[in-house]
Amino acid sequence: MNKFTKLGLFTLLLATVVFSSCKKEYETIESVDDTAIQTYLKQNNLSFTKDATKGYYYKITTQGTGSAVANQDSVYYTYTFKTLSGQVLKQISDLMILGTYLGYTDQFAINSNTVNYVFAPVREVLTKLNRGGQATLIMPSHLAFGKNGLSALNIGSNENILVDLVMYSESKRHEIDELEINKLIANNNLTMIKDPSRARYSITTPGTGTDAINLNSTIVANYTLRTLDGVVVPQAGQITDVLSNLFKGWQLILPGKVTAGGKLRLILPSDLTNGAPLDFDIEIVSVTN
Repeated sequence: MNKFTKLGLFTLLLATVVFSSCKKEYETIESVDDTAIQTYLKQNNLSFTKDATKGYYYKITTQGTGSAVANQDSVYYTYTFKTLSGQVLKQISDLMILGTYLGYTDQFAINSNTVNYVFAPVREVLTKLNRGGQATLIMPSHLAFGKNGLSALNIGSNENILVDLVMYSESKRHEIDELEINKLIANNNLTMIKDPSRARYSITTPGTGTDAINLNSTIVANYTLRTLDGVVVPQAGQITDVLSNLFKGWQLILPGKVTAGGKLRLILPSDLTNGAPLDFDIEIVSVTN
């Protein structure tokens, strides 16, 4: 056998060994994940279905009584990411329900404004539900955050992830707004007046000013702005502007209800703001007509 043939044979054997080693390592990670998940299920007396193709586990807890959904359909849903030990890693509040097309529910922006993770099992399990359905998913680490984990969320290397999924029966944005606002009011035992526009308001002080507010009024107002889950938006403070330039919900509620010195709480659905339901505390400092 000449030197060239020997060298070629050696290279081929080396490549085969390296390939086999890499393949074995990958399969070992899958095997370790699967063993850990099966141990978790056995210890907790749980019965899940294993996906035959990708190897994740899932259980449909509520099928849902609404319609089936396809990738091009809008869906509203929440999720909770947890470790198998129960540590909550990432949770979406039922006061800030996500909305997107079903086909995009596998895309996640975590600690970033751009999509940087794709978890296909999330979309696939949601696809199995009807509107109003709920399910639990266990993603093996190689389908989740892998060997690097994610330190920002305290996710360790090769961490298997449990995901609780809820798909809401509502299919329209205004329906979700109503659900969220009603939940906020009930959770906090609030007494609010519902305007025909679907805005809710509660007037603490009507004010003592003599100038009535209209769309052309210049108002100075102090305000606090929160999302429905209670997070304060830092850009709030004091504003001076013509009412017709401000939120549509302000334009509908302020005229005829408060004057200078007036104070109110105002909860607005998304179509009366900039696209998201918002919760305001407002104090009218002055009104100029």
